[in-house]
Amino acid sequence: EELKTPPSGVGGLLADITQNLEKINYHGKRASSIIKGMLEHSRQSTGERTLTDINQLADEYLRLSYHGIRAKDSNFNSDYKTDFDENLPKIEVIPQDIGRVILNLINNAFWAVKTVEKPLVMVKTEHTGNQVIIKVIDNGTGISEDVKAKIFQPFFTTKPTGEGTGLGLSLAYDIVTKGHGGTLEVVSKEGKGSEFIIQLPIKTS
Repeated sequence: EELKTPPSGVGGLLADITQNLEKINYHGKRASSIIKGMLEHSRQSTGERTLTDINQLADEYLRLSYHGIRAKDSNFNSDYKTDFDENLPKIEVIPQDIGRVILNLINNAFWAVKTVEKPLVMVKTEHTGNQVIIKVIDNGTGISEDVKAKIFQPFFTTKPTGEGTGLGLSLAYDIVTKGHGGTLEVVSKEGKGSEFIIQLPIKTS
């Protein structure tokens, strides 16, 4: 009877290892395809506007952000989901710049949910009239009125020393407003979460 224990233990271990390798392989391929997609975006874009599928861009950067944070901090966990307008028109933007803005907002959203009980980050798209709207929504710690007033200023950060440059949201603001003729605003309640709203014109004059 005693002899049967080691083989089954070894079998279980091998099954675990196989399963883990499959997971690693899957995530490796997934990361590879995301990076490939990003490189294609950056290759296409030399500061030139390209007709861009915002849903695809947002989806790629949401996954990239999540897996990037998980790679740095294996204890981090959060739900994330998308709510995309399937009829969203493609718009002419500088994809790597708008991608950078979306990535920054999503990274901040995951940062904001680190301490909440059921963390959730959502990226939503919609369009009304001449605007494409991208919303990055989190159920995190929220932003005080005082911080909200300064949030888009250069070098302002709420992150601990060494964790944030304070340039992310300031650059994001410039890319959206000066670079693309859009708007970037924040709606937030302390303890309830935040919503960053990007509006971009469908047709650029």
